[in-house]
Amino acid sequence: MRIPPSHPRRESLLARERLVEGFREGYVVPQGLIAHGRGECFDYLLGETTIPPALEAERAAVAALLLARHPVISVNGNVAALVPREIVELARCVNAKLEVNLFYRTGEREEAIARVLVEHGAGEVLGVGSDASCTIPELFSERRRVSCRGIYAADVVLVPLEDGDRTEALRKMGKTVIAIDLNPLSRTARAASITIVDNVVRAVPSMVKLARELRGASRDELARIASSFDNERNLKEVIAYIASRLLELARRGGILLYSA
Repeated sequence: MRIPPSHPRRESLLARERLVEGFREGYVVPQGLIAHGRGECFDYLLGETTIPPALEAERAAVAALLLARHPVISVNGNVAALVPREIVELARCVNAKLEVNLFYRTGEREEAIARVLVEHGAGEVLGVGSDASCTIPELFSERRRVSCRGIYAADVVLVPLEDGDRTEALRKMGKTVIAIDLNPLSRTARAASITIVDNVVRAVPSMVKLARELRGASRDELARIASSFDNERNLKEVIAYIASRLLELARRGGILLYSA
């Protein structure tokens, strides 16, 4: 599909086309298309921009990944469709492993996602086939199956576009969990150690840039950045930002607002 450069929704439409292409190639599922649409609704509320609390969370997330002994980035179909090159570059910048992990798991999808990542520069991709031989306790979906050398052994896990069950289960295992979730009210957002309320197509490139900037920082400085982050406070700031923006939009639209 040709989308004119002047189209006001061009970037959003291009993202949708990448997802549709992934669906046609078999590694994005229909449910992933629905999830993306739900996320777009929250992105509208943010103004389709990386807001200050999100940037703060991205910075803390990168610091945590750089400090980690065994960082792992989890990849599903939507991530592979939307930011394959960027997620590979982020893994390289923070020395993290890449692992395929899926709720709607099939061997064909695992292999297709791994192939996309390799085509965009990845070396080894974990979590494919028999490599997913360890199990996350207290998790009963197909996401429970993980690589013993990857997510199971990780101390820090980045889970973009995640579901709440696995986030909670990974936290119970003592892991630092970084989530990218446009919904600040979701169970994932509230359960994660660090929640980035941003669109993955903006968040991952931003994290790549931050990783390049912070790679030369001392461990003390990285620890200060990571430890000073308060996820609950950050989520409150996101919600306050959305509320303030909606009020301003309502005022501009001439809508009369009444407080109880």
